[in-house]
Amino acid sequence: MQVTVALAQIDIVAGDPAANLTTVQTLAATAAARGAELLVLPELWSTGYVLAQATTLADALGEGLHAELRDLAATQQIAIVGSTLTWRGAAQPANTATCYDRTGALLAAYDKIHLFNLMDEGAHLAPGDTPASFDAGWGQTALAICYDLRFPELFRLYALRGARLLIIPAEWPTARIAHWRTLVQARAIENQCFVIAVNRVGHDAATSFGGHSLVVDAWGQIVVEGDDQAALLFATLDLDLVDDVRERMSIWHDRRPDIYGTLP
Repeated sequence: MQVTVALAQIDIVAGDPAANLTTVQTLAATAAARGAELLVLPELWSTGYVLAQATTLADALGEGLHAELRDLAATQQIAIVGSTLTWRGAAQPANTATCYDRTGALLAAYDKIHLFNLMDEGAHLAPGDTPASFDAGWGQTALAICYDLRFPELFRLYALRGARLLIIPAEWPTARIAHWRTLVQARAIENQCFVIAVNRVGHDAATSFGGHSLVVDAWGQIVVEGDDQAALLFATLDLDLVDDVRERMSIWHDRRPDIYGTLP
C-alpha cells in the first residue's frame, strides 16, 4: 500500500488563527493538486505557543477551527493531521492532534499525554491519558505530539497494536534540533514503522524553531527532510516495506516481555 504525503513546514503567526488558516488552505490546495493523499501540519498550527490565551483560542471538536479543517479536508479531498487547542471536557483545553479523512470524517483525536513544562504546558493545558491509533485508508496509523517523542514506551505500544505509520506534529526548538532528528530516526528503527514528523519554523517571543521536518522509513532511512525554512515537502511511502523489514529483522519474535515484566 502506497500513500503520498505532504509535510507543511510553516511559520506560525502567534495568536492569529485566521491568518494561519489562510496559509493552511493554500497549502492544502497545492498538496491536493500535486497528488498528496495526506497533509500533515505542525503542532498548534493555528495559534503557536500563546498558552496564556489558550482558553479563548480553543475550540470544541466539530466547532471553530475543527469545522474549518473538516471542511477543508472534504473540499480538497485530502486527509489532514495537525494539532490545535481544543476543549475536551476538562477545566483546561488540551493540545489535540486530529486526523480528518478526505471526506471530512474525524478518524482520531489525540490529546498530548506528555506536557512540556519548559514551555509552561502544564500550567495551561490538560494532559491526555489515551493513546490514539486508528485504521486509515493507507493502513494502521498512530498519533503523538512533539515532546511525546522522548517517551519510547508510547511508540512501542503503538507498534504492538499494529501501527505501520506514526505521525508527529511538533514545535521543536532549534537549540535541540539534533535530538529531534535522532529521536525520529530511533522511533522508526526500534518500531520498524514509517514516521512522519512535522516541525514548524520561525520564532515566537521566546523561542526559535528548527524545522527539519522529515519522513523516516522502517529501516531508519530518511526519505525526505526540510531545512530551517518554510516549505511544503512531499514523499510517497510504500508501507509494504514495514512487512519486509519485520520479516528480515525479527525483533518482534526475539523480544523477551517475560523478562521485562511491567516496567516501573
